[in-house]
Amino acid sequence: MAEFTAKSVAERFSRLFRKAGVFLSKGQLQEALTTFREGEALALTLRDEGKLALFREEIVQCEKRLQE
Repeated sequence: MAEFTAKSVAERFSRLFRKAGVFLSKGQLQEALTTFREGEALALTLRDEGKLALFREEIVQCEKRLQE
């Protein structure tokens, strides 16, 4: 398994947030939700509690918007 550097991890989190943001801006909520869940899985794997909390907050917000 590839070893992660702090820079590569930060880049992966940033990429996921940007990707989800693009989906949100286009109104593609399901795709954004999938991307946020991918970030949640990454944060769990890396045991990054701060990023985990951010992704989970975004997941809740996205799920609320899907139910409207």
